Amino acid sequence: MADFPRTFDKEALLACARGELFGPGNAQLPLPPMLMMDRITDISADGGAHGKGHVVAELDIRPDLWFFPCHFAGNPVMPGCLMLDGLWQLTGFNLGWRGWQGQGFALGVGEVKLTGMIRPDRSLVRYFVDFTKVIDRRLKMGVADGRLEADGEVVCEVTGMRVGLAIAQGG
Repeated sequence: MADFPRTFDKEALLACARGELFGPGNAQLPLPPMLMMDRITDISADGGAHGKGHVVAELDIRPDLWFFPCHFAGNPVMPGCLMLDGLWQLTGFNLGWRGWQGQGFALGVGEVKLTGMIRPDRSLVRYFVDFTKVIDRRLKMGVADGRLEADGEVVCEVTGMRVGLAIAQGG
């Protein structure tokens, strides 16, 4: 297990996006505007409902976020695919945080339920990722469930998210 903190501010998340946090060739978050969180408030390898790890993160909602003007004109909402992507990002981040090597990639998701909308008048989105299975072999993989809350209201729930890490071959 690597010796990383349990909380990360925006600058630390940007360092991860630049490949500086977990080292070259290892798990990275995307750079803005695709970085879907402002901070990670808690992370573990043994917490959560199943004792296999968890992540809690937050995104401050501002009316000027890049996706509101284009999704949709006159009826701005955060796209559901970005909600899912944020959960995938955090699932992969947890694998890198564990000290596991390799580049991250989403492998799939079981079920996605969108039960509410994130509009520009909301203030805070909280992401919750709860690991149900972790596989530490040649292919490192995390399987997790997740949810998003906007100002305390559940707006998205997913089951069976799968994210893997693999060492890049050749050069």
